[in-house]
Amino acid sequence: MPDAFFWQDGDRFVPSELTRGPWDPRSQHAGPPSALIGRALERCEPRDGMRLGRVTFEILRPVPLEPLALDARVVRPGRSVELLEATLSGPEGELVRARAWRLVPGELRLDQSAAEPPPGPEAGEESDFFPTGEPVGYHTGMEYRFVTGGFLEPGPATVWMRMRVALVEGEEPTPLQRVLVAADSGNGVSAALDWRRYIFINTDLSVHLMREPGGHWVCLDAVTHVDGLGLADTALWDENGRIGRAAQTLLVRER
Repeated sequence: MPDAFFWQDGDRFVPSELTRGPWDPRSQHAGPPSALIGRALERCEPRDGMRLGRVTFEILRPVPLEPLALDARVVRPGRSVELLEATLSGPEGELVRARAWRLVPGELRLDQSAAEPPPGPEAGEESDFFPTGEPVGYHTGMEYRFVTGGFLEPGPATVWMRMRVALVEGEEPTPLQRVLVAADSGNGVSAALDWRRYIFINTDLSVHLMREPGGHWVCLDAVTHVDGLGLADTALWDENGRIGRAAQTLLVRER
């Protein structure tokens, strides 16, 4: 198995087979490219004391298993709030466009004891992944511990996830990258429909973070709603408590 989702070749990022998604063996799962864009946003004119509070990814077309180029910039500078933009491109042009708010966090903390935290990863169990026909892919690059639900059990799910490998070869993933590589799995872990009869592919991913995550594990407490279109709604946790939320708009269609 490769030791990273990507390796860097000059100004390009070459995907390994671990980025392969479940819908098409020629295309990537959106988690690794989202984390790669997050890496570019983190490195874009960084400022001490600021962090990303929200990032939204618009998935313009499937991301192929081809070398990728990244561009990130500050489009609205500010002393306390900045707007960043990034694009991920491949041989055929632009693939994903992202916008992110970077803010100066304050000192105020509110008691969140009313929100019951999920049991930790030690309480979870592994679950068989959707049969993709591929021995290596995103499903083998990530580790899963389901507290409730499972890939082959339709309905809401609570699952702890962590990376088995680096995002970029030779680099230790940052907390943001660990969240983004997992957050796009909300619609998969909480599949409301039989994957053999339906597709439920997300066109976007929005991740809101209240604080910087800690540790290697990220918990997705996810539910998928369908009423013509689909919405995957995912509460995000680390082992210290709630960290934020992710949402995905889903194209739902019978195969």
